Amino acid sequence: RYSLFYNRLKNIEENEGGLDKFSESYKTFGVNQLVDGGIYCKEWAPGAEAVFLAGDFNGWNPFSHPYKKLEYGKWELFIPPGQDGCPPVPHGSKLKVVIRAQNGELLYRISPWARYVVRDEDKVNYDWVHWNPPQSYIHKHPSPKRLKSLRIYESHVGIASPEGKVASYKNFTYNVLPRIKDLGYNCVQLMAIMEHAYYASFGYQVTSFFAASSRYGTPDDLKEMIDVAHSMGITVLLDVVHSHASKNSEDGLNKFDGSDSCFFHSGPRGTHQLWDSRLFDYANWEVLRFLLSNLRMWIADYGFDGFRFDGVTSMLYHHHGIGTGFSGDYNEYFGLHVDEDALCYLMLANHMINFLHPECITIAEDVSGMPALCRPVAEGGGGFDYRLAMAIPDKWIQIIKELKDEDWNMGNIVHTLTNRRHEEKYIAYAESHDQALVGDKTLAFRLMDAEMYTNMSVLSPLTPVIDRGIQLHKMIRLITHALGGESYLNFMGNEFGHPEWLDFPRRGNNESYHYARRQFNLTEDHLLRYRFLNAFDRDMNKLEERFGWLASPQAYVSEKHEANKVIAFERAGLIFIFNFHPYQSYVDYRSFFKYKILLDSDAAEYGGHQRLDHNTEYFSEEYPHNYRPNSLMV
Repeated sequence: RYSLFYNRLKNIEENEGGLDKFSESYKTFGVNQLVDGGIYCKEWAPGAEAVFLAGDFNGWNPFSHPYKKLEYGKWELFIPPGQDGCPPVPHGSKLKVVIRAQNGELLYRISPWARYVVRDEDKVNYDWVHWNPPQSYIHKHPSPKRLKSLRIYESHVGIASPEGKVASYKNFTYNVLPRIKDLGYNCVQLMAIMEHAYYASFGYQVTSFFAASSRYGTPDDLKEMIDVAHSMGITVLLDVVHSHASKNSEDGLNKFDGSDSCFFHSGPRGTHQLWDSRLFDYANWEVLRFLLSNLRMWIADYGFDGFRFDGVTSMLYHHHGIGTGFSGDYNEYFGLHVDEDALCYLMLANHMINFLHPECITIAEDVSGMPALCRPVAEGGGGFDYRLAMAIPDKWIQIIKELKDEDWNMGNIVHTLTNRRHEEKYIAYAESHDQALVGDKTLAFRLMDAEMYTNMSVLSPLTPVIDRGIQLHKMIRLITHALGGESYLNFMGNEFGHPEWLDFPRRGNNESYHYARRQFNLTEDHLLRYRFLNAFDRDMNKLEERFGWLASPQAYVSEKHEANKVIAFERAGLIFIFNFHPYQSYVDYRSFFKYKILLDSDAAEYGGHQRLDHNTEYFSEEYPHNYRPNSLMV
């Protein structure tokens, strides 16, 4: 693998002048404004017989501006400035690349490198709009320094409002970022930014890879949003989709030059049978240029601080993980079933980012557990900084769905939270956007279900269902945060037990926005119990910020008592004790520490029962317990 990576890197150095120049191709491909006022255009369309540029600027004449054919399927066009020195293609004008396919058909396409596309309300397809404002947004604040403890708030701009509509970058900037800061998260991971024609795809059916989604606002609005986040000390990551692309051809990459291939594999190999989308040919030189340049553009132009790579498992294997289980056997990770070209691309991407932007962070969404994916490329690893601990949310769902409270297995919980390669960093999470989607349930909804509609008011009795749900919601999140990894992630709204599910407007729900929103207002109503969960989540993050357990070595678990349903461990100089017993409290329970209470899920401000005296000081004695020399009674 390293040999393949090294040979590709060497070829880029020898033929393209290095990764730096190669990944800056976004400055020359597409339609680009020159300093002298002219326009330089460049495309890769190996299957085209001829290429033209048409648009508002030439009255949509499809043949007046032909491209010149270059080597290796490339085409270029230079348009001189007007007589008055003005750009020949004005800012805001619509454009199309006109392709004459090999069968003679004329195809009107959006450039794969288009930086801004919009859809009129009365149209189905998106239009390419030339984005070259007289004055672009200028970043005022530097990116935050690389974080040791990563507390990630997974977010979607469009649903980040209680109102039933598509929310904006501006709304996120001025209403949501302050909330994220107050909750103690130091990183925001943005979904659905790369333009996608189908809103209900959650941003995972990308149509224009270089365009920030226009449904939330302009590119400058997004740049301002990232800049304001940086002013608050918040790192901003992009959920990047390089694992596949939308099958749209009118406003996507599919059949750009009239052929079945171009950016993708031809034939069955080029289509994902479950996602019904196109699969990139990662061995193709121009595909590497396109994808590496895409990453570089989001960092250099917008100020993103790194990426969460979606669908890595699909990329790593020719079977794409379909109908395949992973047990951890090394034969599952090495062999002809591994797509070495895709893995080599990921190594190149991480090497480029680490070399040119060492402050940036990369995260792999891989369910297979590919060994060394988060080790440096120089070691033969994949080069990612973190990987998602995807087994943890599945375990919590399985426990809540299938087991009675008295049957919860403490050893199994601890095993799931600690079963990882500790030389690779993992992002722990109790739930993400996956669990919030329609057809699934959030933890809060699984725990409290229909009673969330009737019994979340403090004026109503605290029923056993609501009491159990609130307490377990806090405990599950804290033990996941403290024991499950080297970083922590939460999907927006889940911190306070957001009711119901997430469903985007579509035919099946009469294009309703009712479930495509986040009701942040629920935490501001002091008559609702949501504020207790919100406060606990905030103080949990603030405590981690103070003591840094995510950046500390793995925890020492001293107790996982099945009969008592107690888990105890130490990490970062703190002691964590969890009583998961459904009805049994303990007096004078022997443990192994000498501390004061710092965070208590039973405190009144978190919707608890105030059964512990926070003024108590605990002093240990030389009484061996659970293989520790000292202990005390709590």
